[in-house]
Amino acid sequence: MRLGGPIFTAVIGSEDWVRAVQAQGYRAAYCPVGTDADEDMVRAYAAAAERADIVIAEVGAWSNPISPDTETRRRAIRHCQARLALADRIGARCCVNIAGSRSALWDGPDAGNLTEDTFALIVETTREIIDAVRPTRTVYALETMPWVLPDSPESYLRLIQAIDRPGFGVHLDVANMINSPRRYYENAAFIRECFALLGPHIRSCHAKDITMQPKLTVHLDEVRPGLGTLDYRVFLQEASRLAPDTPVMLEHLPTAEEYDQAAQHLRTVAEEIGVPL
Repeated sequence: MRLGGPIFTAVIGSEDWVRAVQAQGYRAAYCPVGTDADEDMVRAYAAAAERADIVIAEVGAWSNPISPDTETRRRAIRHCQARLALADRIGARCCVNIAGSRSALWDGPDAGNLTEDTFALIVETTREIIDAVRPTRTVYALETMPWVLPDSPESYLRLIQAIDRPGFGVHLDVANMINSPRRYYENAAFIRECFALLGPHIRSCHAKDITMQPKLTVHLDEVRPGLGTLDYRVFLQEASRLAPDTPVMLEHLPTAEEYDQAAQHLRTVAEEIGVPL
């Protein structure tokens, strides 16, 4: 299990990037180059990461490949294919996107998001992305979401079985699936269920937290790890049983200082329960 997060300092070249990652105490990092990076640059960063024992956790492919707008959908699929190819070139653990949304907002709620027709569209689209690239060193993964499939470990496992591609894997974001008071208060059991069902397929995780506001109706907010109720003792214990290089990545915080605080919280919990991070 490796902790990682964004780098806020400007870097020039692969060795400078390594120093910036190490300065944060991270052993995993987000992909440091773009889709247009030439082969020399990709090889330089991949080699520098390997020498420094840094895992490149993920290449983001944030877009809406199941958009109801045909041109938006086709453009998103091409983008995902290009990002998956980059992940394979640089040896990232995964290329991650959400499944998308049937709404006009790429990641928004919609009545169509959880239907059987959309499930079939996600399967078709994911296969199209993977089959165009045929990755050998990485996988394409769908980040779990509160109102888009996969929204539970069961729906993710069903997608794995339906997509039926070795180039498909799991990106686990537990906080995104806390979408009811029951899951909120019983999150330790829910975390265990996620790892029990999806463990062999998990390639990367996001580390966030969640809090429920005492006002009607149900109102949930994402917060920094340590400020919510997510049981990180259970989460880190379960994550420690995965492959040793599995990244746990911080995200969505506004400042470097908050990333430092989040990282310190996770390191403190990991030390308390006796697992390496």
